[in-house]
Amino acid sequence: MRHLPYFCRGEVVRGFGRGSKQLGIPTANFPEQVVDNLPADLSTGIYYGWASVGSGDVHKMVVSIGWNPYYKNTKKSMETHIMHTFKEDFYGEILNVAIVGYLRPERNFDSLESLISAIHGDIEEAKKRLDLPEHLKLKEDSFFQVDPLACGLSPL
Repeated sequence: MRHLPYFCRGEVVRGFGRGSKQLGIPTANFPEQVVDNLPADLSTGIYYGWASVGSGDVHKMVVSIGWNPYYKNTKKSMETHIMHTFKEDFYGEILNVAIVGYLRPERNFDSLESLISAIHGDIEEAKKRLDLPEHLKLKEDSFFQVDPLACGLSPL
């Protein structure tokens, strides 16, 4: 994975509406232009890393990049699950993501339950890997020292 760590940011947009409702695993979705600007040879699959919303705290995350075979998407997407409970939705805010590692390729599932189980497994594995010193240091990367005004956010 020569592209890792990979840093990107963009406005949170409405996705397919499945993360919270069907899976019980809320995701933040990037707009098409962020997905289209991913390195062409970055494999689809499940990755882990760090994320923040606006100039907020940095949290562990997992991100699915690809076509989501279970749902037979026709458009490539990048859906980030931040391991933190937010009080409210943050559509329109700037999501900052540092992808630091690869967990597994995309795959299809024979049931919604098996998909949910795999996602929970991905989350647990990501939590462990992000505690490794080489990944933990990226939580403090200057990429996350965001000026809220530079992102078009109103001052607090």
